[in-house]
Parts: sequence; C-alpha cells; structure tokens
Amino acid sequence: MAKPATLQVKMVSTADTGFFYVTKKNPRNLTEKLEMRKYDPVVRKHVVFKESKMK
Repeated sequence: MAKPATLQVKMVSTADTGFFYVTKKNPRNLTEKLEMRKYDPVVRKHVVFKESKMK
C-alpha cells in the first residue's frame, strides 16, 4: 500500500490559552505553514491559529 499524502497537524491558538485544533494538510501542495482564524472557546473570540508539529 502507498503512503498517505496528508499529514495531521496541530493548530495552536496565538492567544496562549493552550487550546488547539487538529487538521490535515497535504505537504506536497502546501509547503508553507498553515495560519487561519478560528474560534477559541477559552477566550470566547476568533483568533489566529498557527501550525505546529504533532507529538
């Protein structure tokens, strides 16, 4: 079987709350780090989430 093209990445909140989302990314098509605005329920606002490595 072939190796899957997508990897799981952790999206960590820039509000330093420790909250994170887990999403998938295809590193062949998208080489730069992901950065998106999502909801952080700890601060109850939309904030920027940045990609970090999964352990």
